[in-house]
Amino acid sequence: TMPGSSVKIQVSFKAIAEQVANPFTDVYESDYYYDAVLWAVANGVTNGTSATTFGPNVTVTRAQMVTFLWRAAGSPTPHSGSNPFVDVPADAYYYTAVLWAVEQGITTGTSVTTFSPDDTVTRSQTVTFLWRYSGSPEAGGSSFADVEADAYYATAVAWAAGEGITSGTSATTFSPYDPCTRAQIVTFLYRAQ
Repeated sequence: TMPGSSVKIQVSFKAIAEQVANPFTDVYESDYYYDAVLWAVANGVTNGTSATTFGPNVTVTRAQMVTFLWRAAGSPTPHSGSNPFVDVPADAYYYTAVLWAVEQGITTGTSVTTFSPDDTVTRSQTVTFLWRYSGSPEAGGSSFADVEADAYYATAVAWAAGEGITSGTSATTFSPYDPCTRAQIVTFLYRAQ
């Protein structure tokens, strides 16, 4: 210590993300969904279909999709315990996720009294759930020839394409009624975060 002197120290830190090991024999580093799968597993969004397989081409049900989204949102507790759906039993793994999704306006079910949890979720339903979860932001028209301007999912598709969440199934098609796979769902969720 000397009178009138000072010492300046400049320090910088760089966060280094811990690399997650890939336990899946059906997910390769060259796959478009590679990072999304590792993110989904690391964040508890989903596990594999076994200890060593992810099942990227396995189709997803509506119950699974809502559960993935709910987990990606941090598994929030719904404020209401009211269940409008006769096909969503209280002991189902997706019960809380469905109640949360209804409360948040993410879904209204397939009718007033049914959610259809075992139905395969389509690409249009998936991006609509994500769009509603994101607050239903405004978006321009879709550039996909198979998305009608008056379709309930048109704005959601335009938003998802505009945000880079999806680029469609080709340059001109979105394939709104195609089933959504596990690889597609985790990729949409990963890109939407």
